[in-house]
Amino acid sequence: MAKVNVYNMEGNQVEELELSDAVFGVEVNEHLVHLAVVQQLANNRQGTQSAKTRSEVSGGGRKPWRQKGTGHARQGSTRSPQWTHGGVVFAPKPRDYSFKMNKKEKQLALKSVLTSCVNDDKFVVLDTLTMEDAKTKELKKVLDNLKVEKALVVMDSNDLNVVLSARNLPGVKTALVNTINVFDILKYDTVVTTKAGVAAIEEVYA
Repeated sequence: MAKVNVYNMEGNQVEELELSDAVFGVEVNEHLVHLAVVQQLANNRQGTQSAKTRSEVSGGGRKPWRQKGTGHARQGSTRSPQWTHGGVVFAPKPRDYSFKMNKKEKQLALKSVLTSCVNDDKFVVLDTLTMEDAKTKELKKVLDNLKVEKALVVMDSNDLNVVLSARNLPGVKTALVNTINVFDILKYDTVVTTKAGVAAIEEVYA
C-alpha cells in the first residue's frame, strides 16, 4: 500500500497517509491512458470545418474553350480542382469526431495516471486547504511552500475562494473530484489535494 506525506499550508509535513491500492496502486496501462487523451481531444473538436467541392463553387457552367484545335488540354469547367478558384478535391465537411470508451477503460486510465503521479512524487496532499478570502497571493504562497508551480488543485467540495484565488494563476487549475480527467492530470506537473479530497477520490473511483 502506497504512502504519501501530508503537509500543512506552510509546507511542513504533519503526518503520513496510506492510499488505497484500488485507485493509487494499479498496474499502469499506457495504451488506455493514450486512448483517453485522444478521446477527450477528439470529443472537444467542433467539427465545423468546411470547404466547397466543384459542384458547390459558383460559376464554371460554360466550357472554357472548344474541345479540339486550340492546343490547350481539354477542359470542361473553370471550377475544376486544378483551376484557380476551383473546387476542393475531397473537401472537408462538418462531422462529429467523437468516439466512446468503455466506462471501465476510462476508470482504469484515470487510475493509471493517478498511480503514476504517486510513483513519480507528483501527488501532494494537504491536511486542509481553506482560504478566508479570494486572494491569488495567498494561494500562490501555499503553492510556493509546497514547491509547486504547475498544479491541478483537486477539491472535494466547491470552495469558491480557492477557485477565485487560482483563476489568475497561470499553470494552475481547480477541479472537483468527480470532474478530474486523464488529460488535465497529465497536463499539469503536480496534483494537489487534501485528505478529504483523497477520501473522495477513493470513494468515487475505487
